[in-house]
Amino acid sequence: MEITTKIVIGLVAFEHLYFLWLEMFAWETAGRRTFKSLPAELFEPTKVLAANQGLYNGFLAAGLIWTFFISDEKWRMNIAVFFLSCVAVAGVYGAFTVSKKIFFIQAMPALLAILSFIV
Repeated sequence: MEITTKIVIGLVAFEHLYFLWLEMFAWETAGRRTFKSLPAELFEPTKVLAANQGLYNGFLAAGLIWTFFISDEKWRMNIAVFFLSCVAVAGVYGAFTVSKKIFFIQAMPALLAILSFIV
């Protein structure tokens, strides 16, 4: 993998580790500051749902981090493209269903990483 590709994959993985932390451990504190459109009274009752969502973000990050330890180039690229595609699909879905901002925060970095394999 090229260094640029590794950097972008690393950034996407780090972003999803941040989402894990935010949704699993800081939902009622930093989550309130991040998701200002949600009414304050919803954070406590949705804490478990957010933690579950954070866990999935952790799985995405783990898959992307895994690619740094795969020695076979073709296998590494296939795994990276799979996890980046999962991130991109989730970001596009979020952009359509929640906020267009999600496309730029989540889907675009993943799509740029996928494009870096082609270029």
